Amino acid sequence: MKIDVEAFRVLSILVEEGSFSKAAERLHKAQSAVSYQVKKLEQHLGVKLFCRDQYRAELTPEGKVILAEGKRLLQYLGNIEHLASRFSEGWEPKLELVVDGSLPMEPIMRALKRVSEHKIPTKIQLNMEFLGGVQHRFERDNADLMLVKDYRTGPNYRPQPLPDINSILVVSRDHPLASAKELSLFELLQHVELTIEDSSPGKIHSDELQFGGDKVFYLSGFIMKKNALLMGLGFGWMPDFLIKEELASGELQELDFLGGSRYSFTPQLVSTMERPLGRAGRLFTSLILEEFNLYQEAAKG
Repeated sequence: MKIDVEAFRVLSILVEEGSFSKAAERLHKAQSAVSYQVKKLEQHLGVKLFCRDQYRAELTPEGKVILAEGKRLLQYLGNIEHLASRFSEGWEPKLELVVDGSLPMEPIMRALKRVSEHKIPTKIQLNMEFLGGVQHRFERDNADLMLVKDYRTGPNYRPQPLPDINSILVVSRDHPLASAKELSLFELLQHVELTIEDSSPGKIHSDELQFGGDKVFYLSGFIMKKNALLMGLGFGWMPDFLIKEELASGELQELDFLGGSRYSFTPQLVSTMERPLGRAGRLFTSLILEEFNLYQEAAKG
């Protein structure tokens, strides 16, 4: 049974106007055409929609239910038309991002918020991984962009550098290493090192900052690592943006390590020519670069 969807719009206007003549005038149609369209819908549905013995065009109880469903159908169709219109303007249906958990989320979320303000039809998926897991997820899921600390380069990758991220070697103020001066590597390795576990299936990537001792605890994220550090479980590297308050309060102490207690790296925003970015991907790229630069300026200030 094929139903004329437009008949539901006629039905809605007829109820709003209260008469066939006024509805016909509003629709710029002959009254007979409006009456025929409604009658045809009733025949298709096998249900009486209007009480025709009333002065005003009033719906039957069944008609009220059907009109409510018809309005929902019209709304769905309107949404589809809107989406199709936006997609025809170059917006892709989906944008998938993979982010390394060592990067600050504030500029990423600010960029996503600004993207949402454009009211685009693109669905955005954000995934977090660590170390080699970022590139593995990017390649496995055919994602559009990865914000990565390090990755295996290739001829099709298009990297754009983001502002440097600083990491600090820290320990709890209650840990024995907190008060030690000019620590050697041998002295450091007598204690537990806390590091982040590679989230790729083979776990073949290790953090280049790892010291390589036997006493190592692998943790699944920086929040867990931060908690372990605060408990005095061991020592480890932390992005400075995650521990500003703890350093200021003295809960965490920067280690006096002879090999250096500060390290910076340049994260990359990477896409691939195999999957060219659509309009949403290009918009996010421009906004994330801008937000990371603003974030760095604020941190310096």
